[in-house]
Amino acid sequence: MELKACAKLNLTLDVLGKRPDGYHDLCMIMQSVELADTLTLEPNGDGALRVRTNLHFLPGNEKNLAAQAALRWWESRHQPCRGMDIAIEKHIPVCAGMGGGSSDAAAVLRALNEMESAGLPPQAVARIGEQVGSDVPYCVLGGTALAEGRGELLTPLPPLPRCWVALCKPEFSISTPALFARIDSVRLRCRPDTRGAVAALEAGDLAGVARRMYNVFEDALPDRQQARVKDVKNVLIQCGALGASMSGTGPTAFGLFDSEAAAREACERLSDLGGEVFLTRTI
Repeated sequence: MELKACAKLNLTLDVLGKRPDGYHDLCMIMQSVELADTLTLEPNGDGALRVRTNLHFLPGNEKNLAAQAALRWWESRHQPCRGMDIAIEKHIPVCAGMGGGSSDAAAVLRALNEMESAGLPPQAVARIGEQVGSDVPYCVLGGTALAEGRGELLTPLPPLPRCWVALCKPEFSISTPALFARIDSVRLRCRPDTRGAVAALEAGDLAGVARRMYNVFEDALPDRQQARVKDVKNVLIQCGALGASMSGTGPTAFGLFDSEAAAREACERLSDLGGEVFLTRTI
């Protein structure tokens, strides 16, 4: 079976506080985009679970979230692990705040649900995904959703009006655990208007959503990296983005556009800054 694993963006991301279990309570609006990895799952006869990708530095064993998803699937079915070759053609940038690994894991769960004719509803598949990672349940369901708790408590929202997205992952990566550790000690400049963004979604107001976008993790970035993300956002706004923000724990910054031409111009200008640049659309 071959299927797509779509990237996600955080239209808003707020950290409400640290929980007794060591995690943080989050409140964020998640959005799927067309930029996607391609996965191929093929049963094998030797009983081994293998993952291979077009990026040599990604693990090909059980450390890969795609393999972990397969293991959690068979555990949930009270069945022994079966032989499976999982090939992943990566297009979503790695360590970028766009849920690439989580989306791959979600795709594996969706594929196994269909390949084994299990017939589980998406919500049940998402619950299995909770054991793999906090973003996996959302990636199983996709679309536009409010995510709370660790990210696993999902409320579907009216879809974001389709638009163009220009995005850039600068030439550095961010340690998610390190950024979560920093968020507790930094002073947040502002918080996203998530409630207002939900109201704008209900009204079908793309510009209203875009101008309410914000991600508190931008305030937790080290100074040099924070400046780099600001540079990307400034280019996006100068090129006509309705709004710009950072996704996840970064460092990818993106802008929403109602004009394909303006989005393409933004990508051309972002290419001069370096990093990985993509043009895509919302789903």
